[in-house]
Order: sequence, then structure tokens, then C-alpha cells
Amino acid sequence: MPPTLEVLVAPDGSVQVKAQGFTGTSCRTATQALIAALGLPTHEQLQPEFYVTASTHASQELSHRA
Repeated sequence: MPPTLEVLVAPDGSVQVKAQGFTGTSCRTATQALIAALGLPTHEQLQPEFYVTASTHASQELSHRA
């Protein structure tokens, strides 16, 4: 699976940015510009894959409640 970024906007106005297929901290680098451009305060929820070696995939969820 290639690395992907997914932006979800719920009917209540909450926004989630999901990074999937990244290794280690590369998900933070990938989402940093998008989060800054959207101007969202973030709550970071790291998935277990974030803590594994670079040979496995990581995902990160960032969410904001309106």
C-alpha cells in the first residue's frame, strides 16, 4: 500500500487527517503542511505502528472537533 493522506469532514464539522502507509515519524512530516494549511489545532492519536521499526507501516490520526 502506498502512503496516503485522508481528510475526513464529519457533518458536525469535526475534521480528521489520517496518514496511512508511513513508517515511524514520517507520518508527522507528511501531515505537517496539510495541518498548517488547514489551520487546525490538533489532537494526535498515535497508532501502535508508529513505534515499530522503519520496515513496517505506521498510521497516525489527527483530529479536531469544531
